[in-house]
Amino acid sequence: MTLVSTFLAGVVFGLALAAPPGPMNAIIAEESVLRGWPSGFKAGLGAMTADLVFLGLALFGAVAVIERAPTVRNVMVAVGGVLMLYFAYGAAMGAKERFRATTEGESHGFSKAFVLALTNPYQILFWLTVGVGLLAPGRIDVLAYATDALSGLVVVETGHPALLAGLFGGIVVWIMGFPAALVAAEKRSEALAPVVAIGSAFLLALFGVYFLYDAANGFLA
Repeated sequence: MTLVSTFLAGVVFGLALAAPPGPMNAIIAEESVLRGWPSGFKAGLGAMTADLVFLGLALFGAVAVIERAPTVRNVMVAVGGVLMLYFAYGAAMGAKERFRATTEGESHGFSKAFVLALTNPYQILFWLTVGVGLLAPGRIDVLAYATDALSGLVVVETGHPALLAGLFGGIVVWIMGFPAALVAAEKRSEALAPVVAIGSAFLLALFGVYFLYDAANGFLA
C-alpha cells in the first residue's frame, strides 16, 4: 500500500510540475496546433529531458551550486529571456500561416523546449527545493496531519524509486494528454490554430520580458 501511495504521490507531483501555464506549455501548444500531436509530444519530451538533467544534477548537488552562484544563474535567466522572445516571434509568424498545410516541416519543438527548460529558473528552483526534498530518504504520513484516525493510511516514502517513477509518469501523462486535447479541439475548429499560436507568442514574450527583468535585477543587486 505504501508503494502505491508513494507512486501516486509522485504522479501528483509530476502533474503539478508539468501542468501550470508557462513557457514550456506554450511551446507544446504551438507545436501541437501547427504540426500535430507528435510534434507537441516531442516538445514535451524536450522539457522532460531537462527535468531528467536536473534530477541528475540534484543527485550530485550541482543544482544547489548553480543557485549559490548568482552570476551563473543570472546569465542562464538572461539567455532564457532572449530565447523566449525569439521563439515568441516565431510563434507569431507561424500564426499567419495556414494550419499544417505549410507548417508540416521539421519540428524543432524538442530542442526549443529543452533549451528553455535548462534556463528556466522555476524548474531550477523546483529541483533545488521540492526536488531535493523528494530525493531525501524519509516518510510522510499525509493524512496524519488532518486527524490521528487516518494516520498510516496514506504514507509516502521520499527518496524511493517509486516516487521518482510516479513523478516522471505524471509528466508523461501531461505531455501526451495536453497535445491530444489541443488536436482534438482543433478538429472541431480550425480557427483554434492561430489563436493558440498567438496566445503562445504572447505568453513566451511575457515570460521573456520577465526573465530579462529578473536577470537585470540580479546583475544590479
